[in-house]
Amino acid sequence: MENEQIKQIILRELPGMLRRDPEVREFILELSREHFADKAETESRFDRLLEEMRRERERSDRRWEEHLREFRAFQEEQARKWEEHLREFRAFQEEQARKWEEHLWEFRAFQEEQARKWEEHRAFQEEQARKWEENQRRWEENSAQIRGLIEALKAQARKHDQSIGALGARWGIQTEEAFRNALAGILGDLFGLEVTHVTEYDRSGEVFGRPEQVELDLIIKDGLLIIGEIKSSVSQGDVFLFERKARFYEKAHKVKADRWVMISPMVDRKARHMAEELGIEVYSYAEDAGRAVSWGGVVLSRRVMASPQGAGLLRGDSAGDGTAVN
Repeated sequence: MENEQIKQIILRELPGMLRRDPEVREFILELSREHFADKAETESRFDRLLEEMRRERERSDRRWEEHLREFRAFQEEQARKWEEHLREFRAFQEEQARKWEEHLWEFRAFQEEQARKWEEHRAFQEEQARKWEENQRRWEENSAQIRGLIEALKAQARKHDQSIGALGARWGIQTEEAFRNALAGILGDLFGLEVTHVTEYDRSGEVFGRPEQVELDLIIKDGLLIIGEIKSSVSQGDVFLFERKARFYEKAHKVKADRWVMISPMVDRKARHMAEELGIEVYSYAEDAGRAVSWGGVVLSRRVMASPQGAGLLRGDSAGDGTAVN
């Protein structure tokens, strides 16, 4: 029989033999004692193991309790430190809040101070601008007054020059032609009026009663034809003669002059009255005549000025202001 077969028979029959036969059971136990402990020894070993485990558990419990106490002490220490740090942090926060409020108040006060200074500076600038504008306005007004005064002085000087020139022409110091040219120059330079001296020949003698040359001044302005005469002095006869010269020119050239004007710094009272009746405008100075012609003045037709109402207007009566007569 082979070993494998014997092994199979033993494994099959041995459990039953151990239950039925005590000798077999004792024999098997005796064989196994060399390798395995019996029940008593096993229980003894188990008890020793349990005791060892109990003692180890007690040691573990003690160590755990010790660690737990240490951990709780650590927790309490950490809690104490945390409370301390929290108190310090809260105190720090309160200090920072106090400082912030203090700095904020100082900053607001600084802002208000800067705003006040800015308002003062802006008010100062506005005041300076107002004073500058006021000074500028006064300067312009003074400049205008000074310019007006200078122009008035110049005009007065020119009038004096014209009066002195008229005296000189009358007494032979300068010629009538030089005086006429000076006043014509004033009309041209100041008012842009074109003054033309014309000479006509009266063959039929309508002006002087015999054939003779007739001299007149023509003033042209914006299409207006003005027949004028510039003389150093004007008498009643000069006015009557100028009226005949003007009518002769209109008849000879078949035109109708818009105005008749005489300019002279020395006009006889009777001559002025005669000029009003004949519709002739009389001016003492070239500036007055230039303003009347250039800027409006009293502009009347010769038919109206020759009427009693027109003469009254030239004298300054009723609605007239006498601007054209000096």
